[in-house]
Amino acid sequence: MAALSPRTSDGPMNNTYTAIIQQDGDWWIGWVEEVPNALAQERTREGLIESLKEVLTIMLEVNREQARKMAVPGYEEVRISA
Repeated sequence: MAALSPRTSDGPMNNTYTAIIQQDGDWWIGWVEEVPNALAQERTREGLIESLKEVLTIMLEVNREQARKMAVPGYEEVRISA
């Protein structure tokens, strides 16, 4: 299991995510538990972790864009942590 810390254009985020990783034959495969569709495969464990960080960053940005498109004018953005 690897913990991933995403970064945004605003700098590092304080969130960490859990990556499930495993070797499958000659490949390493993995996904981020908390973010649907954040998955990757690579030939090396280290390459997989780097790819998962990239995918996580992309998926979080896509989710942000979709959430903003769904909001009506005058919406407010509030930072929360769990």
